[in-house]
Amino acid sequence: MGIQDIIEGKKQWRAHMARVKALPPDYQIVYKEMQRYLFKVGPIDLPDGRLLPGIVDFFEEGVAAGKGVLELIGHDVAAFCDDLVKDSRTYADVYQESISGKPGTDESADRQNQTG
Repeated sequence: MGIQDIIEGKKQWRAHMARVKALPPDYQIVYKEMQRYLFKVGPIDLPDGRLLPGIVDFFEEGVAAGKGVLELIGHDVAAFCDDLVKDSRTYADVYQESISGKPGTDESADRQNQTG
């Protein structure tokens, strides 16, 4: 990753956050909670993916339709987030694979080398 990539990434992130700040306060609060939750448990491709911008798109449509944020996502923010990432590979999956020694992990390769 070169310096230009870093600069471009920061520009995109600032533009993204400007869109978030343009949302009504209740939407901003829920977005920040979703973002915090997804950064803890979310998919591996979260920083490079379309999930966070897609949430902002969804929220902007909700604002335009005159709906409250809880009308869109329900009262359980974590459950809504879990549903969004249910088919994505998460950091928790990677960790589970590493401690279980499933094929393709370093630990299983070490075991095979010791027995083979």
